[in-house]
Amino acid sequence: MKTKRCWNRLHAAVLFLGVWGANCLATDITVATVNNRQMIEMQKLSVHFEKANPDIRLKWTTMEEADLRQRVSTDVTNKGGQFDVVTIGMYETPIWAAKGWLREITPTDAYNVKDLIPTVRDGLSYNKRLYAAPFYGEGSMTMYRTDLFDKAGLSIHNRPTWEQIAAAAAKIHNPAAGVYGICLRGRAGWGDNMALLSTMVNTFGGQWFDMAWRPQINTQPWKDAVSFYVKLLNQYGPPNAVANSFNENLELFAQGKCGIWVDATSAGSALIDPAFSKVAAVTGFSLAPTAVTPKGAGWLWAWALAIPASSNNADAAQRFVQWATSEPYLRLVAQTYGLAAMPSGTRLSTYKRNDFTKTARFAMTEAIAIVTADPRNATERKAPYVGVQFVAIPEFQDIGEITGAEIRDALAGKQTVDQALQKAHTKTDQLMRVAGYYK
Repeated sequence: MKTKRCWNRLHAAVLFLGVWGANCLATDITVATVNNRQMIEMQKLSVHFEKANPDIRLKWTTMEEADLRQRVSTDVTNKGGQFDVVTIGMYETPIWAAKGWLREITPTDAYNVKDLIPTVRDGLSYNKRLYAAPFYGEGSMTMYRTDLFDKAGLSIHNRPTWEQIAAAAAKIHNPAAGVYGICLRGRAGWGDNMALLSTMVNTFGGQWFDMAWRPQINTQPWKDAVSFYVKLLNQYGPPNAVANSFNENLELFAQGKCGIWVDATSAGSALIDPAFSKVAAVTGFSLAPTAVTPKGAGWLWAWALAIPASSNNADAAQRFVQWATSEPYLRLVAQTYGLAAMPSGTRLSTYKRNDFTKTARFAMTEAIAIVTADPRNATERKAPYVGVQFVAIPEFQDIGEITGAEIRDALAGKQTVDQALQKAHTKTDQLMRVAGYYK
C-alpha cells in the first residue's frame, strides 16, 4: 500500500508539473481592441481559441474608439511593442504597411482569402498584399422607427434624400414623449463626427482637396452640408448631441429615443436583438441619404486585426488573427449568440446564407452599401485621394481632428458654421504646406 500511495503522489506531482510547465511555456499575446459589441463578444469567445491553442494566452486591452486610435498609433509608430494584435481600419492599414510598421497577414489555404469581399480586402491591402484581416466590415445606412413613420403617415425610399430625412425628422420629433427626430454623431474626431460629415460633404458635391491638394473646406458644398447638419441636429436631435458618437446613439436608438439614425451598418445586429433593443420589431433599414449626387453618400470601413512589426510574438498573433476572422469563428458566433450577431461585412459566403439574410433584416442593405462604395471615385469632381469618409494620407488624422473640433463648436453654438470652416481651412492649408504638398 505504501508503494501504491507513493506512486499516486508521484503521478499527481508529474501531472501538476506538466500543467505548470505548459502554462509557463505559453506565449502571451496582448490584443488591443475597441469596446464595440462585436469585439466584446470576440473577447468572450476567445476561450475557445485558448483551449485549442494551449501554448497561447490572450491578454486584452479594450478601449473607447478615440482612446484606441491614440494608444495604438503611439505604440505602432514608435515601435513600442506593447501590443501583438491591434484593431485598426482601412485608413491606417495601407499607410502603416507602406512604412513597414505592420507584418503581412499570411493566410492558410483553409482561411479562404478569396471569400473576403473585394472592396474590403482591397482597403486592407498594400501592393496587393493583405496587412490586416477584417473582423467586421460596414457601410453606412439609415435606421428608422417604422411605427413612428406609420403613425405619421410617412414612407421612406430605399435610398432617401437628406431633405426627405429632415422632413421626416420634423414630423416624428416629440421630445415631450422622449423621442427625438434624429440622432447623428456629434462628438469631434476624424472617425467620429467627420466620418458622417465627410459623406455628407461628398453627396452635397464637395471634397476635401482639389487635384492640386489644396483644401476645399471653405467652399459652398461644405457650407451647405455642415449648415444642414447643424440645423438638423439642433432642431430635431437629442440634447448635448456633441457628446454622442456611435455607442451613445446606438444606446439612444435601442431605448426608443431616436426616430432616425444614420450611421454604420454594423449597428443592425444590435438593433434587431430584442434582448438589447426595445424597438427591435419596429426598426427599418434603408441606404444612406443622398443630396446632389449619390457619390460618396455612404462610407466604407472595416475594423480589422493587424500585427505590428514590433511584436515579438508574431507567429502566435498570426494564429489568433486568422482564427478570429475565419469562417469557423463566424459559425461559432452564430451558434453562441444567434445568426444576426455574426460579424458581417467581411465574407461573401455570409450573404449566401439564406438563414442569415432572412434573420438579419439589415443584411441586404448592408451588402449593397459595402459593395457599391467606391473609395477611388467618391466625389462629384475628380479628387487626388483614395477614401470615402477619410483621405488616405498620413496628415489626414490631424486634419480630421482639427476640422471635427471646429464643427463641434459650431454645433454647440460657440461659433458660426462659416467661422468653423474658415478656421479648419486655414489650419489644413498650413499643414499641407508644411508637409510639402505645395508651396
